[in-house]
Amino acid sequence: MGAALRRITAAAALSLAAAATAAAGEVVVFAAASMKTALDQVASAWTAETGHGIAISYAGSGQLARQIIQGAPADIFISAAADWMDEIGTAGLVVAGTRADLFGNTLVLIAHGTGAAPVAIGPGFDLPGLLGEGKLAMALVDAVPAGQYGKAALTALGIWEAVAPAVAQVDNVRAALALVSAGEAPFGIVYATDAVADGNVTVVGTFPADSHPPIVYPAALLTGAADPADRAFLQALTSEAARAAFAGQGFAVLN
Repeated sequence: MGAALRRITAAAALSLAAAATAAAGEVVVFAAASMKTALDQVASAWTAETGHGIAISYAGSGQLARQIIQGAPADIFISAAADWMDEIGTAGLVVAGTRADLFGNTLVLIAHGTGAAPVAIGPGFDLPGLLGEGKLAMALVDAVPAGQYGKAALTALGIWEAVAPAVAQVDNVRAALALVSAGEAPFGIVYATDAVADGNVTVVGTFPADSHPPIVYPAALLTGAADPADRAFLQALTSEAARAAFAGQGFAVLN
């Protein structure tokens, strides 16, 4: 993989370092990479309104969950899958009564550029033929929700074994998006909301909802949170303004 992957990896490392050194009083949020566009918008507006600082680390949910369990200083965790939030809860790191499912999403196949032809995704879908000699960009299929959902969908369609040798796995879903956007992979599997955030890719197909587990984003306050601003920002994620921001990026608003 080329420059696009190096840039996205460097950005993730800088984001994690920023969270680790967040000043006292800042709200430290660990969030799934797919939330970046909408969550940045919500955080910026909330900071302007309240004066409280926010440091956000974006990465794959599994990576973030492991860092939290290992002691990383986070106040709020927003995962792209329930199982990684379950891991945090099992470790005793979720404040009781604060976990809530906030948003939903859709899994799509994207292609590089703006002129790609649509495809019908269903049983018998010839994705290997579509790829040819090209790669399929995906988030880590055993650790990152977008990759896990994607592998489940390809398995349900009966084509995972045929496609697996062509899969280029990267650290998170935005890294997969970057590879396709840069033309380093002709196709990729991401969330619909990721595709909205990049004008250099085209959604060519949507995976059937019943081909993978429901895509749900739970959020919770963590036991290390000690500032009232932490709880206030978590509550702000359910405000009308936040819901509108996420809906504008294509997320389904839950509850």
